[in-house]
Amino acid sequence: MSFGYQVLGFGAGSSAAKIDADYLVIGGGSTGGIRHGGGGGAGGYRTSFPGGTKQTFESPITVTVGAGGTHPGSRGATGVKGTDSSFVTGATTFTSAAGGMGYGHGTYSTTLGNGGSGGGGTHNGTTSGGSGNTPPTSPAQGNDGGDSDSSAGGGGGGGASTAGAVSTGGTGAPGGSSSSNSITGASVARAGGGGGGSYQTRAQSSGGGGGATGGTNQDTASTAATANTGSGSGGTGADSAVDPLPGNGGSGIVVIRVPAANDPGSLAIAPGTNSISTDSPTGDKICTFTVDGTLSF
Repeated sequence: MSFGYQVLGFGAGSSAAKIDADYLVIGGGSTGGIRHGGGGGAGGYRTSFPGGTKQTFESPITVTVGAGGTHPGSRGATGVKGTDSSFVTGATTFTSAAGGMGYGHGTYSTTLGNGGSGGGGTHNGTTSGGSGNTPPTSPAQGNDGGDSDSSAGGGGGGGASTAGAVSTGGTGAPGGSSSSNSITGASVARAGGGGGGSYQTRAQSSGGGGGATGGTNQDTASTAATANTGSGSGGTGADSAVDPLPGNGGSGIVVIRVPAANDPGSLAIAPGTNSISTDSPTGDKICTFTVDGTLSF
């Protein structure tokens, strides 16, 4: 139920301005793993649009946009997790978790593959795909990463719509599918899982769409996932000379859509990298955060 814009006066228990609005919050995507590594998991995907329960926002709103996982450049074996996206309004903190890293050939904490969507498992089945929807939300914010069988290919990273696929026969598996949403006025696919890497000359695997990237083979680095999609990057293969690095995961995004009937006429967003636009023909205000910032009214 939408109560629109309201200012509660003295004696009402609060003086904060409040509006009811829709939201889309996507965590940062993670990188794939190295040496037949699993694909990176997509950031958690949480939205009320269309048809969900609106959030009551209290001014000012503090927004954090999760970064995509960024590999440090050393040729280790692990993927790198992104960071969470969130907004804070009044006493409410609403969070979409970063994706789980894609597992690689090495020794590391297996919990790092868990996240909004899970990272793909490493080759030879030594580490299973990570768990999605971690921590749990309802509806679920993501899906599990795919496993690998006893051969040299990585599982696909989980995506917003489906789990990452299982690698068989030494070929990296496709990442889980992204999800499309028109909260900005146009349908955009986001939060796809990265594809798993393959052994030497075996076929490369595909990403899960929506900004995700495919896994690679031999000495080829995977490409970076698209910024502000929360998608995972692909795992990489290996040969006798070099372990190629995975590309970066996609940064997240936060969108707050204020219905025209609830528009207080005083929306202000900061910094200027973020934006407010008007949807046509509804007249709803679209407040889009691609970096950390605030929204006030």
